[in-house]
Amino acid sequence: MIRRTLFAAVCLASAFAATPQLTTIQDVLYKADGTRFNGILTISWSGFQSIDSNTIATQSTTAKVVAGNLRLQLVPNPLSTPQTYYTVTYNSDGRVQFQETWLVPSSATPVRLRDVRTTAVAGSAGADTGGSSTGPIPESDVVGLVADLAARPLEGSAYAAGRVAFIDPLGAIDAVSGNASDCLHVDGSSAACGTSGTSGTSFVDGDSPAGIVDGANTAFTLSATPNPASSLAVYRNGILQKAVQDYTANGNVVTFVTADAPQPGDTLLASYRLSGGASGTAQTYPSPQVLCSGTGSATTGVTMASIGACSIPAGLLLAGDRVEIHFDLAHNGTTSGFTFEADWAATPILNRSGASSDALVTVRADAGILASGAQLSAQSWGTVLPFGAAVAPSTDAYTSGITINFQGKLAQAGDTLTLAGFTVVRIP
Repeated sequence: MIRRTLFAAVCLASAFAATPQLTTIQDVLYKADGTRFNGILTISWSGFQSIDSNTIATQSTTAKVVAGNLRLQLVPNPLSTPQTYYTVTYNSDGRVQFQETWLVPSSATPVRLRDVRTTAVAGSAGADTGGSSTGPIPESDVVGLVADLAARPLEGSAYAAGRVAFIDPLGAIDAVSGNASDCLHVDGSSAACGTSGTSGTSFVDGDSPAGIVDGANTAFTLSATPNPASSLAVYRNGILQKAVQDYTANGNVVTFVTADAPQPGDTLLASYRLSGGASGTAQTYPSPQVLCSGTGSATTGVTMASIGACSIPAGLLLAGDRVEIHFDLAHNGTTSGFTFEADWAATPILNRSGASSDALVTVRADAGILASGAQLSAQSWGTVLPFGAAVAPSTDAYTSGITINFQGKLAQAGDTLTLAGFTVVRIP
């Protein structure tokens, strides 16, 4: 009995002596928004011999962090053999948040996270590679990496930076060749916009339907016939209209429902596709287009005032276009002469004065759209007003839209000057 008791005591003492030294890590974790971190820390390590000659097997453990509170114990590893680091993965909200490396010092009192975090280089002995190798990791040692690399598309022989990419028949990434102004086809080829392999297709954007916008007229004419008809999109004051509910289309004629007739001041625009005629040249508008038409107002004042205007939307005019402007004036009374003017944005197209006996005046003007600005010309005559012509340059930018303004005034009060009618036509 005495021998058995002594043997048990010796075994117990040996077991107690074999318990490795532990350091307590205790801290409070917060998120960047000030709330406390909740989650699980997974700590893994490779096998090593501790400073007190205990053998630590390769393993991992977890520690819960509740309301930011972290407390766990680990064997110190600064002087481990071989030198080993703890790899710590933070899990929260159902996913891995981040990973870091710990080097735990020997300490009889609790230490904080800042005392154990280290910037050990990934791949250092035992950090997270499962061994003591400090060399590069072969691709074949990473699960699934070789298969994933084989599944990704590779650069083809025609690959080039700064170009539109497409997948060639072998599954490689190539670059589309062509001019910067070309359009791209789904097969990776490119050509001038408005063309395809067999029949050409062009697009009409921002077409302004012709017709008087007076609250009574409901029929408006497009520059061309949409093909297919379903490609037509009609916008009123920038709001897309619904076919059948707001309008019906027959060929190139759009008819609004009577209760929804466009009101004075409304802006109508349409976009649609055209088909046929693979000429290789984009035909945005294949026929002349009425931008504005209608009657103006009257003035009895002796200072220059607007009696009508036409606002051309942004993006409608292109270099090479021509805008024709026709308008007529009516002078009632014989007391006073009058002055009239037409302006292309801030540039006068013409400015002339009529006599008291001029009952009617007509004007024909053009604006030739240049790469920058326009060249303006005008012809005018009246009942007794002699024929006159003028030409002038304009530097007004038109890409953001432009307004043609009709103005007039009387030399003295008593008569009336009226803009009888005007039409502005765009010729592509």
